[in-house]
Amino acid sequence: MKLCIVGAGAVGGLIGTRLAVSGAKVSALARGQTLAALRAHGWRLKEGDRLLSAPALALSSDARELGPQDLVVIAVKAPVTAALAEAVVPLLGPSTVVLPAMNGVPWWFMPDLESIDPGGSVATTIPLSRVIGCVVHLSAATEAPGLVVHKNGTGLIIGEPDGTSSARLAAVHDLLATAGFSVTSSPAIKREAWYKLWGNLTMNPVSALTGATGDRMLDDPLVRNFCSAAMLEAQAIGARIGCAIEQTPEERHAVTRELGAFKTSMLLDAERGRPIELDPILTVVHELGKRTAVPTPNIDALLGLARLFARSRGLYPAAGSSSLLAPSTGP
Repeated sequence: MKLCIVGAGAVGGLIGTRLAVSGAKVSALARGQTLAALRAHGWRLKEGDRLLSAPALALSSDARELGPQDLVVIAVKAPVTAALAEAVVPLLGPSTVVLPAMNGVPWWFMPDLESIDPGGSVATTIPLSRVIGCVVHLSAATEAPGLVVHKNGTGLIIGEPDGTSSARLAAVHDLLATAGFSVTSSPAIKREAWYKLWGNLTMNPVSALTGATGDRMLDDPLVRNFCSAAMLEAQAIGARIGCAIEQTPEERHAVTRELGAFKTSMLLDAERGRPIELDPILTVVHELGKRTAVPTPNIDALLGLARLFARSRGLYPAAGSSSLLAPSTGP
């Protein structure tokens, strides 16, 4: 099986290294310092006191040089997905499977979501028929270009978007399991994605706004109650789109509290001056609130504050007012 990692950063580098160490033939579509580091040192991953490494067999900044693959893992930040989609087309053969390992609600979740795929350009270029969904339950960071540090977790939940079983799903499951991941094949991958989002949609933007770690946000009763109110709105949306969540917000907070004094990915991006993934984590929930006629006053307030915060720091595109971002009022 020919594999290509698109976006060999923290998550992509972790997946790529583990696959390469397990014996898979892994190429990478990368650029800049990451590409240079992979060419010089190969795949590298720090696992505690161990350094896992493997040769990088095929590397390029041009997908045409790599050619069609059997599996393409897309592990990039959501803001660059639309620009990247056309670049990966040369990797797509007649039966190529695409595994997006990304934060938030992905383009394949539901058609016509303007907040994550304006005009449907990504869905047109990388159609749903190619996709196996993936929800990432692990944490990693880049210590230097091409050098990934595994923080915690090995969980990957994968599934066909339509909930069916398939030979290609079984093959990807076995491939990832052989590489040491705790893999679950789910018949409800959209619900798994929504459940992960349910916790992230508040913790990520609130942490970026405040600079606070997870424990501090949960220790403040006013902040925790605000997060719970927003989560109840998202829970109501989930019930209307086939992604019902049975937990209470407090039960979800208890899961988050087990992570301790962690920094969210959005806070880390804000601290480093990188664009934040606001649309797939928060704007999309606002959009779905409008689509399902669920009032979202707390989500609206959080989105407005987070968007203003990010725009004032150049971390989110400046834009005029849009009907997409108008307050949700419900029926």
